[in-house]
Amino acid sequence: MKKTLVVLMLCAIGQNAQAKGPVCRDITTSSERLACYDLASPPKSAPSAVKSSDASPPHYSDPFIAEDAKTTAKLKTICRGC
Repeated sequence: MKKTLVVLMLCAIGQNAQAKGPVCRDITTSSERLACYDLASPPKSAPSAVKSSDASPPHYSDPFIAEDAKTTAKLKTICRGC
């Protein structure tokens, strides 16, 4: 029972600590509120450009071609009228 109580208390404390941050909603002027939201969630960086050396993908080699050839050769040697 004590362990359950401790776990519940830790979860409650963790949620309160995570929820803390700038309170942009309470700012009255729109320019200051926008600046507050910009600081709270900065824009993501732009993706890097693709290098010209990475333009062509590597050649795909099907591993089942050789296995299929062996199976076909074995099937052709089966006697069909013995």
